[in-house]
Amino acid sequence: MRNLKPFKITYIKTGLLACFLVFLTSCQPKKPSTKQKSKDSTSSKVITPEFQSILDSAKVTGSILIYDLEDKRYYSNDFKWTENGYLPASTFKITNAIIALETGVIKNDSSVFKWNGKERRLKTWERDLTFTEAFHASCVPCFQELAQKIGPEKMNLYLKKLNYGAMQVSASNIDLFWLAGDSKINQLEQIDFLKRLYQSQLPISKRTENIIKRMMLINENDGYTISGKTGWSIRNGHNNGWFVGWLKTANKVYFFATNINPKQQFNMSLFPVIRKSITQQAFKELGIIKN
Repeated sequence: MRNLKPFKITYIKTGLLACFLVFLTSCQPKKPSTKQKSKDSTSSKVITPEFQSILDSAKVTGSILIYDLEDKRYYSNDFKWTENGYLPASTFKITNAIIALETGVIKNDSSVFKWNGKERRLKTWERDLTFTEAFHASCVPCFQELAQKIGPEKMNLYLKKLNYGAMQVSASNIDLFWLAGDSKINQLEQIDFLKRLYQSQLPISKRTENIIKRMMLINENDGYTISGKTGWSIRNGHNNGWFVGWLKTANKVYFFATNINPKQQFNMSLFPVIRKSITQQAFKELGIIKN
């Protein structure tokens, strides 16, 4: 905190001195801009320039957002970006899977999607897939099938119950609303949703919660585990990528939501992996993980 220059005082009566002290208190400098109060008055925000360096080196723009659950502290290079809404893309598979289980459209994580033999955009989708395999392969046709079976009425009902972003759902876009159109969710909302899922605060059954958490597991080693989902949307020729989830160490849990756009010189063949790698670099920069 900066020191105020001393006022030169030669003589002040008691009453005037009291007023002066009140004035002096009101003139105390604000806290440094690197630490701000978030909209959640119990959490703080820490601007982290190192995250910006990671994005610059990767030739992408955007924001990395990490939330320390225990310390109630957000870290990001750009908090303005974190409030911008984007299509959830395949990160919506978390929510789609929850609703499918809650409505009985699918039974469990071992349920199988039968391939109809038709050519699909990715060869990895051209086979029978279990629910978990379809989730990890990000099989768009599989989850479009689920959304169509759920239908717009139930989908909207559950989206409201789950308080998930601002989805625009109708009969005409039930199989595309998370990939195209005006649906949107921002990074802060992504983390809020994941926090409620992790802390068993969503209005869903414990069975559904346990299945989803198993499906979301990406990596587990001696130092930490990562659970989450990537997403990639293309709107009006512009690419936008997500990686959302949580990281657990032996003693703490951190939530993350990375949202990026590739710069013009970016090698798009790297886009499927860059979202995870820059998020991992951010955790290293904070000293949370080593590898």
